[in-house]
Amino acid sequence: MNQERQQGLEWEFSCEMEVRDYELDSQGIVNNSIYFNYFEHARHKFLQARGVDFSFLQENGIDPVVVRAEIDYLVSLRSTDQFMVHLRWEQKGRMRTVFHQEITRVSDSKLMTRAKFIVATLVNKKPAHAKALFEALEGGSSL
Repeated sequence: MNQERQQGLEWEFSCEMEVRDYELDSQGIVNNSIYFNYFEHARHKFLQARGVDFSFLQENGIDPVVVRAEIDYLVSLRSTDQFMVHLRWEQKGRMRTVFHQEITRVSDSKLMTRAKFIVATLVNKKPAHAKALFEALEGGSSL
């Protein structure tokens, strides 16, 4: 996975969240599957910030679908940790969007988790050009 943070690339969006007790496993740390929820929630908030209503996309047959996920678990989040989920995106070909994301703990800015999600666009359940999604992400659409 690329080392975006170390290369000094800027994040396009960040949102703050807090660990909830029911997300912990028997070791007292956030269960590894929960990080997928954190990253997905941040992507949806990013779309909202760009004026893209995710439910509107779905109602109109446009479905961004994760086709590949890579996550590096570096340090575990614990109960009540406040954290930031950061992201940036890039277009990859005609049909894919790549989201680079990181989670940092608010108290000390420590990098906790790093991820890369490749998203394909389906229109009416068939692979399609992601032009509408790209335009929305670039701020050129009112989806």
